[in-house]
Amino acid sequence: MNAVGLVAFATVGSLKAVDAEFDVLGVAVLGVLTALGGGATRDVLVGRMPAMLQSTTDVGFALGGVLLAVVLARRLGTGLLDHPAVVVPDAVGLAAFAATGALVGVEAGASPFGVVVLGTITGVGGGLVSDVLLQRVPFVLAEDFYATCAVTGSAALWAVTAAGGSPTAGTAACAGLTFALRLLAIRFDWRLPTVRLSAAT
Repeated sequence: MNAVGLVAFATVGSLKAVDAEFDVLGVAVLGVLTALGGGATRDVLVGRMPAMLQSTTDVGFALGGVLLAVVLARRLGTGLLDHPAVVVPDAVGLAAFAATGALVGVEAGASPFGVVVLGTITGVGGGLVSDVLLQRVPFVLAEDFYATCAVTGSAALWAVTAAGGSPTAGTAACAGLTFALRLLAIRFDWRLPTVRLSAAT
């Protein structure tokens, strides 16, 4: 699950960099940070050394996603960010990382709130980093039904494990629900209500 998330998010982050006309180094840096940022933040919160600093495996998967993005960019041309080749991997990465993050929270003995926070941060943290580097309003703050999917999936993982289900069942429930909600949100343009300021009288 972690490997899937790393490749998917590295691909998405790199394609964002290509769309912004970054050079090769910039594409690689943005892709790697998008893939590893959320997991590193999660690990710091649970008091352990980030996995990306313990071995080269995570970085290797991230670089694989960067290479995949370069191939896709050359084949797809313009309109990258709305292409299914970006949208679907992004949903896959969100689901995979929400599941792994929430599972870390359960294994660390976090409260239900903590499990949801860790799952959500793992899912959206890398995207936040990439959007800041691109000088954009973070996607998760403007795309209403993005972080919400990770919140819901992480809560499902906690509920399954709290009810006596296996971590495997909880992980599957989290990933499946997060992925399905994200695709449905894209398909039907789901949005949360926004706060509107009334006009001055």
